[in-house]
Amino acid sequence: MSSLGIRTGSILVFATAALISGCGAVPGQRMITPAAIQDTGGDYSTDPSAQQQIPITDINLALLRKMNQSSATIPPQTLALFGKPPVYRVGPGDVLQIVVWDHPELAAALGQPAANSKTTDAAPGFLIDEHGDVQFPYAGTVHVAGQDVATIQKELYKRLSKVYQKPEVTVRVASFRASQVYVDGEVRLPGAQSFNDVPMSLTNAIGLSGGFNGTADRSRVDLVRNGVTYQLNVDDLIKHGHNPGDIYLQPGDMVRVAAREDSGVYVMGEVNKPATVLPMRNGSLTLSQALSDSGSFDSNTSAPRQLFVIRNSTSDSPQVYHLDATSPVSMVLANQFELQPKDVVYVGQGSLVRFNRVLNLLLPAINAAVTGAVLAK
Repeated sequence: MSSLGIRTGSILVFATAALISGCGAVPGQRMITPAAIQDTGGDYSTDPSAQQQIPITDINLALLRKMNQSSATIPPQTLALFGKPPVYRVGPGDVLQIVVWDHPELAAALGQPAANSKTTDAAPGFLIDEHGDVQFPYAGTVHVAGQDVATIQKELYKRLSKVYQKPEVTVRVASFRASQVYVDGEVRLPGAQSFNDVPMSLTNAIGLSGGFNGTADRSRVDLVRNGVTYQLNVDDLIKHGHNPGDIYLQPGDMVRVAAREDSGVYVMGEVNKPATVLPMRNGSLTLSQALSDSGSFDSNTSAPRQLFVIRNSTSDSPQVYHLDATSPVSMVLANQFELQPKDVVYVGQGSLVRFNRVLNLLLPAINAAVTGAVLAK
């Protein structure tokens, strides 16, 4: 045999050995044992403890029952938001209409709107100043901020009784300007909504903002109150018999409606439509729906036995779920497995596909080596 043949044969033997070893070294394709990722706090190459073991949990009936039990109840912090309609309490900027019947001289203090006044100007009446006080004849300075109309009326009656005999006093809010909530996100008319004598509920605030947009995710409505964010799922509350209209807002609250595209699910691997981002359907998307929307398994390249769901991938405690989808019965489990926002659904490759792809990577190197040997001769 010529030296060229020996040299070329050696190259092919070496390449074949590399090919065989390379087939088993393709990372991330099969996860039978718990997966491991490098902990940034250690040196992976010298410290085995720097690996963080991620357990792989099989999707079965026991897991589904556990998940359904945890999702069947409303969190206590959400239930604490429900209550009775509150009474409106006035504040700085509000305008009061105060009438003492049979005493027209006091009506003169009410004032009249200017000829050039705008419709957005406050109604005529007694303005509550920045200190929460209001001035009224024969009653002096009355601190009214934080009080309801009935309490203010009793205080004025008490003071005016020193001047008039059994005065008939009527108090109402002529202009509501003290308290607001802000509605943002996927609503038709985002912006501030003012409180009035009708209690401001969650549904009222969203309705006054034009209602949900077509892109709104009703399962992700955030209520920010005193620096605390409450995550509300409107559809889930209704499903469990809780009316979102019984959640009454407080001055300074902020409501934000998230977009469906912000809570998508990623489908990767051997599917007919890889790298697909699927929006949640108002907080609901099952594993079987995600597979269907991504075109299902690629019959030529996929390994249905290697179906994984990666959850909390950006946190310190990611989770991996596995389902062997070779049996039709497994689709029953997939249809009951509820995905969460930012989940990654991954379908692995078949062994023959991995072999072919590694072969395609090595063939250019083999050809280059053979060509080099020929030129060297």
